[in-house]
Amino acid sequence: MSQQGYVAAPPYSQSQPGIGGFSAGFGPPNSSLHYGHYGDPNSSYSAPQPGVLKSTVPFGSSAPAGPPPPGTHQFSQTNFQNGPSIPGQQPHRFQGPPPPSNTGPSYPPCSHQSQPAYPNTASTSPTAQLANQLNSMQINSYGPGTTPSSRMSSGHPASFQGPQPPPPAQQQMVLPPGSQVPPPANNVNGLCAQPSLPPMARQDGIPGPAPPNPNLQQLSGQPPGPGYHPQQASYGPQMAGSQLSYPGAFPGGLAQLPGPQQKKLDPDSIPSPIQVIENDKASRGGQIYATNTRGQVPPLVTTDCVIQDQGHASPRYIRCTTYCFPSSSDMAKQARIPLAAVIQPFAIVPPNETPLYVVNHGETGPIRCNRCKAYMCPFMQFIEGGRRYQCGFCNCINDVPPFFFQHLDHIGRRVDHYERPELSLGSYEYVATLDYCRNNKPPKPPAYIFMIDVSYRSINSGLVKLICDELKTLLDKLPREEQEESSAIQVGFVTYNKVLHFFNVKSSLAQPQMMVVSDVGEVFVPLLDGFLVNFQESRSVVINLLDQIPEMFADTNEGETIFAPVIQAGMEALKAAECAGKLFIFHSSLPTAEAPGKLRNRDDKKLLNTDKEKTLFQPQVNSYEALARDCVANGCCVNLFLFPNQYVDVASMGLVTMYTGGTLYKYSNFQLDADSPQFLSDLRKDIEKKTGFDAIMRVRTSTGFRATDFFGAIYMNNTTDVEMAAVDCDKAVTVEFKHDDKLNEDIGALIQCAVLYTSISGQRRLRIHNIGLNCSSQLADVYKTCETDALINFFAKSAFKAILSQPLKAVREILVNQTAHMLACYRKNCASPSAVSQLILPDAMKVLPVYMNCLLKSCVLVGRPEIPTDERAHHRQLVMSMGVADTQLFFYPQLLPIHSLDLKSDAVPAAVRCSEERLSEGGAFLLANGLSMFLWLGVSTPPELIQGIFNVPSFAHISTEATSLPVLDNPFSKKVKSILEHIQSRKPYTMKLIIVKQREQPEMLFRQFLVEDKSIYGGASYVDFLCCVHKEICQLLS
Repeated sequence: MSQQGYVAAPPYSQSQPGIGGFSAGFGPPNSSLHYGHYGDPNSSYSAPQPGVLKSTVPFGSSAPAGPPPPGTHQFSQTNFQNGPSIPGQQPHRFQGPPPPSNTGPSYPPCSHQSQPAYPNTASTSPTAQLANQLNSMQINSYGPGTTPSSRMSSGHPASFQGPQPPPPAQQQMVLPPGSQVPPPANNVNGLCAQPSLPPMARQDGIPGPAPPNPNLQQLSGQPPGPGYHPQQASYGPQMAGSQLSYPGAFPGGLAQLPGPQQKKLDPDSIPSPIQVIENDKASRGGQIYATNTRGQVPPLVTTDCVIQDQGHASPRYIRCTTYCFPSSSDMAKQARIPLAAVIQPFAIVPPNETPLYVVNHGETGPIRCNRCKAYMCPFMQFIEGGRRYQCGFCNCINDVPPFFFQHLDHIGRRVDHYERPELSLGSYEYVATLDYCRNNKPPKPPAYIFMIDVSYRSINSGLVKLICDELKTLLDKLPREEQEESSAIQVGFVTYNKVLHFFNVKSSLAQPQMMVVSDVGEVFVPLLDGFLVNFQESRSVVINLLDQIPEMFADTNEGETIFAPVIQAGMEALKAAECAGKLFIFHSSLPTAEAPGKLRNRDDKKLLNTDKEKTLFQPQVNSYEALARDCVANGCCVNLFLFPNQYVDVASMGLVTMYTGGTLYKYSNFQLDADSPQFLSDLRKDIEKKTGFDAIMRVRTSTGFRATDFFGAIYMNNTTDVEMAAVDCDKAVTVEFKHDDKLNEDIGALIQCAVLYTSISGQRRLRIHNIGLNCSSQLADVYKTCETDALINFFAKSAFKAILSQPLKAVREILVNQTAHMLACYRKNCASPSAVSQLILPDAMKVLPVYMNCLLKSCVLVGRPEIPTDERAHHRQLVMSMGVADTQLFFYPQLLPIHSLDLKSDAVPAAVRCSEERLSEGGAFLLANGLSMFLWLGVSTPPELIQGIFNVPSFAHISTEATSLPVLDNPFSKKVKSILEHIQSRKPYTMKLIIVKQREQPEMLFRQFLVEDKSIYGGASYVDFLCCVHKEICQLLS
């Protein structure tokens, strides 16, 4: 263990590339924090280091009750470097490749486990399963709010003791260990036990031979560890196992493990996300939350309340990872809590809250600080009788313009304070002047261009006709300002296969006219007048065109399509019309036709879990990045609706969508009957969304810290301007801050986000959001005001950005390490003294481990051959632009027991934890994560419930083909339908309903969403991960 303690972070004063602003450079070997490099020939199966004894306790015997010999734990080797071992050399938060093989893994290596696609779980009942899972840990039964402690990693058994209550002044979660039991031998190497594996599948960190898979027999040049026999796999076809660098990465069946019998752990004794959500609802739900205090922690995203803006932006617009920043960069490095804000500038405000006021200063425009250019806001201090004001951000003293002058009252506040939104509210808008417009000309209203793939597959599947029929009604619902009768948005139409077809739909024409552009290498727009029109004026011509398109291409045999030239054409059309806008592209296959942006199928499962896996998330040709840059420069946002039957390279095709602030919708194996409702609902929602066009965002801060990193569906030309061709109500930008000086505790940390954009009516506006946070030199204050949901949003986005440049294994390890560091720092500096064997979690972060484990198990970070590459790229892209409420539900789905509905009340039944333990054979459960929705039915679901929902007599009669519930005239059906609609109404994507019957094949898909359990794709259960983190913390503290 190095002597510098466990603080390891790069200097906060400079922003570096890589994840979360930290360098993606290659940390030197001895500064690398690594967790067992599974599958890396250099360090996977390390030979025992000279002078370090490896334990040779055979399976089944108990470990000695006294301390094992030194070196029994791989943890006690000095290869787990935490501080820099060379002065001035800082390890990075996200690093390059693992160090060479002379440093053994600090988690025991995992042999590559073979496993069938669907593990054989029939051998044990669910109740036996948990007992088995927990039997091999030294755990006893605890009172509420407690958890198993894993073995101490310092090389001797943990000293066990009873619960120790925290001091009254400090809210924290204490998770004490059980009574003193000789630990099972299989824990010898210091990995938290993998209880739910059969003996053959247990890895136990023993560097013995791998299972008998010829490809994975023994990694080169590494002798097997002494004293352990090879373990034969006893079931299923052979398959390379997952290579996750944290426990539970070994899928498999379940079996009883050797070692002393212990009492079963009650899963309710470890921190529950559901309990945290319900407690917050109980204490803050339905109340008014006034934003009148700097640094106050808002209700959780899952709590419904009414927000009153009284000087700080509503948490609907801005949420922070902590509402109290550490006052110095040294403190920030010590805690390793990311300082970030998740900003959703156009978030929807419910009808019972006040919409934003618009301030119009006429020709003079918004009032701004002369030095830092911050906009007038509640943080400006008026002095000298109101003639001057001091900027709250840079302290510069400015003159008040004569038209804005007002006297001060007896407390130094302007007498018109409450009459001016920019002085009394956290969020408001300014009307911008011509200085804020392109070429100093007022903008035109935006345009929507619909671009439809008319290749053989799209026509044949009925998709083209479906789109054209829908547009006839949808064009009447284009967004408009409240006071306007009709929308100012213009519309245009293009169809394409290997060539482009533009349509002239000028209102004076009797019939639409088609113009073909066959030179797709140099795309030009063949007409200006008549391409973009007002729908109300050209209604008859447009309807005529939409009737004709499906017939026009009905006999097509053209199977190949282009893609990049389609975007190019749309952008050129907007550029020629001198307006911003959105392209709605409906596309179905890999663009293989000869043209710029042509793609090949490069989906290669052999790259999984190698250093080249990252290339699967990068675009395969450079032209898409250049195209994205041009689109952003011209205010052209690209919305992509994909209907693939096979691989379409989402990483390349979705790039322009991501950079331009657009949305990517994907309907794999689209079937007209089953999938139309989902697609049409998405299309309707998207067209009707309130959106800002041609937007640019700048985040300003008070002195002492600054914004260094930005994550989202954005493009950045420089280090400060966040450019978005469009930004809608669901898009959020996550901003990380770093110190460049000490912060003043009296002034706090002030943040102003300004978004310059064009409204749907073509008015140039500035939307301003201000928030003030506290600062403290006490770490306890920082931990007390953390928000776990915002932290997970930050960690997900920073990790999903990092996988473009680093091996996934390194990214996963850094996430585990970061979690342990944050919790160890709390334990060391804020918690009352207690035995090292106790796991102590800060109250505000007690569910951080469960969420972090969900992130680690997400398909983006787990490379498995069964998970389509496009699915991973799609999820990665969606998460990058999500707000806090959406990432919260995505990583920890909502599971509702609908069999316990109370028909007399309007209340939705309380959610239960996402674990198989919570399901019951006699129950029906609804699970939703924002993208997917499942209705799971137990084999003994009461017939009356089945009759009420499905109108069929029994479980056997339920069809799992249906993607919606029948409309029935009974209270139960109506109530279930209203719950489905309620969940759906809050989410940006329409969730297709999948009906799952217990013990039928599709249940495997549903099981992946039970995130507290061990994943079939490799991934620890919540209990295992908590032990793993605890072990890390013990290691950091020892």
